Amino acid sequence: MIESLTLLRPLWFLAVPVVVLLALRAAWRSAPLGDWAKAVDPALMALHARRGAVLGGRRQANLAAALAAGILAVALTGPAVERPEATTFRNLDATVIVLDLSRSVTEGGRFKEARQAAESVAEAAGTRSVALLVYAGDAYTAVSPTTDRDAIGTTLFALDADTVPDRGTHPERGLALARRILAEANVVAADVVLITDGDGIGQAAEREAAAIRAKGWQLHSLFVPAGKALPPGAPATDRTALDRLAASGGGKSADIDAPQAVLDRVGASTAQHLAAGGYGVLAFADLGRWLLLLALVPALLLFRRSA
Repeated sequence: MIESLTLLRPLWFLAVPVVVLLALRAAWRSAPLGDWAKAVDPALMALHARRGAVLGGRRQANLAAALAAGILAVALTGPAVERPEATTFRNLDATVIVLDLSRSVTEGGRFKEARQAAESVAEAAGTRSVALLVYAGDAYTAVSPTTDRDAIGTTLFALDADTVPDRGTHPERGLALARRILAEANVVAADVVLITDGDGIGQAAEREAAAIRAKGWQLHSLFVPAGKALPPGAPATDRTALDRLAASGGGKSADIDAPQAVLDRVGASTAQHLAAGGYGVLAFADLGRWLLLLALVPALLLFRRSA
């Protein structure tokens, strides 16, 4: 049960230690007369105590107030469980694979592994729709958003260095096409996975990454290292630029030989994706409101009248 809980507003947990400190301070000041025992002459204090004129502090009231405040703080963290119907919102959650087909990738000796990494991303997406885009000098849609994994696998197997007729490397065009496809489909949560060797990443690509993040989507990257000597005139790989681009897009960066960090993000449940995009109410049932009712129990003690 604990493992199935999700906190929609975890920062409210910072209020819990504050409540504890305030409760301890209040208990100390009311035990039993605060600083009055130091300010009043002991003989005079004893006389007032015998006449019944001295009333001690009420630790119980402070404890009840602290308990109510603590429960309220926990309630505001938004403990929630995933709704059973959360999977029905998978049409709001999509994955777009953007694969580099420039010469440095297709002739770099690791193109087979790059295609396998793209297929792994499609499998990690589960039942959600996946689109496959390819780019070199320009960007094209190889597979429109679909849940047919066989179609994606068949297309990936058929890709080669001649698939994109435009020479060059313009990742920003692939990212712009991914952003346009997601916007036209009114997707709420999305993962864009860029598979490339890092060539051609500049200010234009970083602007596209920032635009993807601004939409509430995430841009991840999988680095394709060179497996052999690159052809004459081919640019060198650039892992640093690719990592920086993924950071700008709010996503993860990994190598095609160890893609698990990216696959874990893509493979997260639809509910988790929607919550990250600010639509947690669609996928999670917030239990905080019931904790508010529980906070009423110690709060009622504050209104108890003494005899």
